[in-house]
Amino acid sequence: MKITVVGGTGLIGSQLVSRLREAGHTARPASPSTGVDLLTGQGLGEALAGAETVVNVTNSPTFDAASPDFFRTTMGNLLTAGEQAGVRHQVVLSIVGVDRVPQLDYYRAKTLQEELLRNGPTAYSVVRATQFFEFMDAVMSWTSDEDTVRLPATRLQPIATADVVAALADTATGAPLNGTADVAGPDVLPLDELGRLTLAARGDRRTVVTDDRAGMFAAVAGDALIAGPGAHIAPTSYREWLAQAR
Repeated sequence: MKITVVGGTGLIGSQLVSRLREAGHTARPASPSTGVDLLTGQGLGEALAGAETVVNVTNSPTFDAASPDFFRTTMGNLLTAGEQAGVRHQVVLSIVGVDRVPQLDYYRAKTLQEELLRNGPTAYSVVRATQFFEFMDAVMSWTSDEDTVRLPATRLQPIATADVVAALADTATGAPLNGTADVAGPDVLPLDELGRLTLAARGDRRTVVTDDRAGMFAAVAGDALIAGPGAHIAPTSYREWLAQAR
């Protein structure tokens, strides 16, 4: 199968391209470094030529009020180019619970991206994943100093990117869902506890202070970001991943 991965040189995209190629598919990465500009549409026609499926794992450069415009423009360009190229299946990576956190600009933007895909001209699949293990360092950096890391007790169900890639590969090579599939890690943990586990595994002596006003995830109430019934539960736990990384 010929598959184009838009955002195919990033954290998720590069792993997905490799996994698809190892399975015998023809996988082509499309990104600025390969001459594709999703905002202007430059290079899209060439990148999608002959592709049966397109997987979009791109991300907005900001998480603020500018992010809806990014997804509106890029999805419009990708859907138009895909239709012209005869693409039969468009896949987008999104976020579990994205439509339950309207107070966050970025989550509203991702909800818009999903809506544009659903209303587009091509059969589609949305794969919603929970927060990535690999993003924990960035999350802690938002509210940390030399001595402390301030984190809310927001409940998360994080997942390894390798498990997200596996779900994307299965979806991309299968029949379009014309709907949404959720994938999540095996454990539900408060964000502050995830911070403590991370620091302990790395021998970092900083202290995690529970602060329900700290960082972006402070705006998330209850179990909005926890996968519901029917989600695929991936095998890798955060503790296992930390041990492997160490």
